[in-house]
Amino acid sequence: MATRTTGRIILPKNPAELLELANKIYKKHQEDGATSPLNAQQDFSWATEGPKVIPCKTNHEKAEEASKQAEQYYRQRDIDLPAIRAIVQNSAQLLKSIYAKNPKVLGEYGLVVDDSKPTKKAKE
Repeated sequence: MATRTTGRIILPKNPAELLELANKIYKKHQEDGATSPLNAQQDFSWATEGPKVIPCKTNHEKAEEASKQAEQYYRQRDIDLPAIRAIVQNSAQLLKSIYAKNPKVLGEYGLVVDDSKPTKKAKE
């Protein structure tokens, strides 16, 4: 005789898949109406949480799209950033050599000049 297993319920970890499952459950719950076994829940109510599924799914999709756009913007930024960093570093060094006797002038260019003496760190 075959033995019956208790069966494991595998819930999606992916938010999009979880929201899709929630939508299916909510639709079935609505179809069943007053006879839905899900009405027996004590701590949760599909009448309260169910209407939140579609807006939550929409927000998730918008967030995914924004994330893709952000990645594109970061890629575009990263193309130019090394050259900009190099010209800023080179300009800072050039200005430091030009104004060697008065490095505070570099502040006019937005550069921060720290002319305090470095302190030795105490050994731990």
